[in-house]
Amino acid sequence: MTGFAPLTPPPRLLMGPGPINCYPRVLSAMSTQLVGQYDPVMTGYMNETMALYRTLFNTENQQTMLIDGTSRAGIEAVLVSAIEPGDKVLVPIFGRFGHLLAEIAERADAEVHTIEVPWGEVFKPEQIEAAIKKVQPKLLAIVQGDTSTTMFQPLEDIGAICEANDVLFYCDATASVGGNPLEVDKWKLDAVSVGLQKCLGGPSGSAPITMSQKFVDVVRTRHHVEAGIRDAHHESARGPKIRSNYFDLGMIMDYWGDERLNHHTEAATMLYCARECAILHLEEGQQNVIARHKVAGDAMLAGVQALGLTPFGDLANKMSNVVGVVIPDGVHGEQVREDLLLRFNIEIGTSFGPLKGKIWRIGTMGYNARQDTVLHTLQSLETVLRKQGMSLPAGAGVDAALAVYSGAMNV
Repeated sequence: MTGFAPLTPPPRLLMGPGPINCYPRVLSAMSTQLVGQYDPVMTGYMNETMALYRTLFNTENQQTMLIDGTSRAGIEAVLVSAIEPGDKVLVPIFGRFGHLLAEIAERADAEVHTIEVPWGEVFKPEQIEAAIKKVQPKLLAIVQGDTSTTMFQPLEDIGAICEANDVLFYCDATASVGGNPLEVDKWKLDAVSVGLQKCLGGPSGSAPITMSQKFVDVVRTRHHVEAGIRDAHHESARGPKIRSNYFDLGMIMDYWGDERLNHHTEAATMLYCARECAILHLEEGQQNVIARHKVAGDAMLAGVQALGLTPFGDLANKMSNVVGVVIPDGVHGEQVREDLLLRFNIEIGTSFGPLKGKIWRIGTMGYNARQDTVLHTLQSLETVLRKQGMSLPAGAGVDAALAVYSGAMNV
């Protein structure tokens, strides 16, 4: 078969809510030659990756590993492995991805209870505590940073509430990890899953997770070994089998553990990638990466405000790595996105549900959390808005962003 050109995608600058452009070293890592899944070099890389993500998650959890699949694969592995049919699960919803957690829990036959706040707000600890006392769930599932609303849910006080009420505490931190604080052990989180395609500066396709011993013990009550690889010392499942083979965390732990029981063939290229994402993050220093994301986010926010645009939501609880911008009256939001993409090679996002067509979402994440990308995006946005007839203060967005960067350098 002929006629298919080599891959030559345009040089897009991905300034939306994710995915983003990868760090160059991550792209290089992904081109590394494969070795066998039980080659000692490969299992050594697996052990290194576990250690790297323990540091990145700020945890001592032994069971810290990768789930092969997008960030949603990590969510599903955690929930389907912990939930037995009829278990009560509480999901506080403040955006699209809270609804996702609820749906996955429902598909695992949980009795799902939800509480909600308007999109653009987050929960206070006492709201979650009251719901826990009322519902008495087995598990609380919450999103830390929901890119659909750009809001950042504080978690510091929730772990103690869960511990006091004997509730497992799970968090999806895909959109927030790396660019915002995440203290797994200090905040008493029992399970966390993330993805690479946002602040960690990689592609979608690998989902790092970590589990406390308490969470592992719950999963292990349903421990199962496939008949085709079972030896005499292996026991049958002590509870109902986890309803997914691929996302069975008990079997995945056996694969990543000392016994190396075969489960699937590890996605070696994505492991190389995830390993390099963590190395880059830790080489720069966690606090330095968080600070870089904050200054980039502050600069973008200052820039859009200086252009006379209105940011969306409660700014006191905004993620550092993405800002929501209310689409002005009389402006064709999708035409702005198309012009940015086709004229300037810049991608920004729209949103979902009640915010569809009402806000843009502009990200500053990972490799793209840089001064030049922020300035280029703001100048291009100003140009496109002028093209639609808006009267804007010339250069005000770039000037405001530069002032933020200048202030940060003088601290």
